[in-house]
Amino acid sequence: QVQLVESGGGLVQAGGSLRLSCAASGRTFSGNAMGWFRQAPGKEREFVTAISWSGGVTNYGDSVKGRFTISRDNAKKTLYLQMNSLKPEDTAVYYCATTYSSGIYSAPVRSDAYDYWGQGTQVTVSS
Repeated sequence: QVQLVESGGGLVQAGGSLRLSCAASGRTFSGNAMGWFRQAPGKEREFVTAISWSGGVTNYGDSVKGRFTISRDNAKKTLYLQMNSLKPEDTAVYYCATTYSSGIYSAPVRSDAYDYWGQGTQVTVSS
């Protein structure tokens, strides 16, 4: 079993930056891909970005390319999401997720590929 806890959300003005963190505990932090998803009110959960176990493979949703950066520190069992040039449409609850089933060179974009999810952290971008 894996527990994921997100932090770092908050209120920021458009054009600003935030850095989200996702701390993992429980199962050995090895060989797992990790990802960030978000869900705005009344909308479906949306893929944001994902990273492979080694960090060598990353995928980004079209809406965040060039503005968001995913990274991970396996020694600290922590996933990060650096969000720059934030827009009001980035407002959502952000969730981190992990899977041990996808292979060490994979960074899945589908939410159903992930086995464990955090509780989410709210990001609100004001215009």
